[in-house]
Amino acid sequence: MDMQILEVNMRLPYRERGNVLGRLLSKVSGRIKDIHFLPPDATGMSEVRMELVGGKELIQEFRKIVKDGRLSFKVLSEA
Repeated sequence: MDMQILEVNMRLPYRERGNVLGRLLSKVSGRIKDIHFLPPDATGMSEVRMELVGGKELIQEFRKIVKDGRLSFKVLSEA
């Protein structure tokens, strides 16, 4: 299994942010290196940026959990 340092950007509806992040925490607990929460914009979408250690299986889990938002991933480095 290849481990990578990933940058994950999520745009979520502000009202659902806590619910989605709660489910994600059980998947990424102990792997988060950095996290930033940005306030909601005029349309009610909030942005969350995370830097974490993971691989392809983690990206698949994120896609299953985040349904009403937008996800983007960037590989920062190979570990």
